[in-house]
Formats: sequence, C-alpha cells, structure tokens
Amino acid sequence: MNLDFDKMDGLVPAIIQDNITQKVLMLGFMNQAAFEKTQEIGKVTFFSRTKNRLWTKGEESGNFLNVVSISKDCDNDTLLIKVNPVGPVCHTGEDTCFNEKNVSDIYFLKYLQDFITKRYKEMPEGSYTTSLFKKGVNRMAQKVGEEAVETVIEATNGTDEGFIYEASDLIYHLIVLLTSKDHTIEDLAVELQKRHKE
Repeated sequence: MNLDFDKMDGLVPAIIQDNITQKVLMLGFMNQAAFEKTQEIGKVTFFSRTKNRLWTKGEESGNFLNVVSISKDCDNDTLLIKVNPVGPVCHTGEDTCFNEKNVSDIYFLKYLQDFITKRYKEMPEGSYTTSLFKKGVNRMAQKVGEEAVETVIEATNGTDEGFIYEASDLIYHLIVLLTSKDHTIEDLAVELQKRHKE
C-alpha cells in the first residue's frame, strides 16, 4: 500500500473504527514505521508526537486494537483502520475518544454472520453450529421451520420473554441455513432494501 507521508511531515492520520459497531473510536497518527509495525503485529501502532516514539495502543493497559482491515483514502494520505477493540479505547476509560458508547446492537447480527461463516469454513468439532452443517440442508431447513412454529406459538399464546427467545433461535437457525446455501443475512438486507419504498 503506497501512502503519501510527505504532506504532513512524515505522518498520516489514521481513523480507527470498530469493525462490528461501525463507531469511530479515535484518531491517531502513523509514520512509515508505525504503519509497517501495525501490519506486522496486527495491532494498531501509532507514532506518538508527545513521546516521539512508536506506541502500540494497549501496550500498558492491555486495551489493544486488533486490526481487521486497513484501507487508504483517494489521496493516499489518510488511513481507515477497522478493528476489534479489547476494552475501552480512550485513556479516560470511555469507550471512544469522542465520549460515545461503543454499542450498536443491530451490528451484532453482522458479527454472528461472520462467526457462523467461520464455523462453516473450519467445522470445529464439538460445535452445535458444526453439527447442524453436518446434518445437511434438509435438517437445517427443518430446524428453521420448527423455530418458526415455536416463535408463532410464543407470539400468540406465550410471554414477551419467550417470544424474543424463540425469535432469536429462529434468526440464528436462518443464518445457518443461509450460510449453507452460500448466502448471508446481508443478502436479505439487500433484498429488503430493494423492496423498500418510503
């Protein structure tokens, strides 16, 4: 990746974004050495302008920023780094350096989809998800049907708590089925977006 370090005297800004919640966590600066170390160790490393040295975020606190992806902007002088953070990001103890909570529950569905896709690729022994994949598409489809019926029963004759529990089972098993058919929950979002009219 070619970056233009000359515009800011050897530095480029690096925007750090949570891979799951999509929240912007912080902004730091990297020189060439910090960028290379970030790529090498998979943890965000900045150039500290106050300490005049490389600084891996979390080296003292343990709150590392584990790199998921790195991209550059159109001018090759700014980075967007998506991460899985370990603990709060700000030195004040806040989730972000902008005093925002790093939560967005809907994005957990993306994380769950990625997790199930990983299970599908790796098929680890002892995993319930693996056992579903091994039973084949007919059994997975049957589980979706069973969970749909249980969701309907809870919706019509059960409790709110039971309804949410069964609906969650339904979504989980649907994602498993989608994955087995080489689709994702994001594909459903695309289809629903096509249908949406304000």
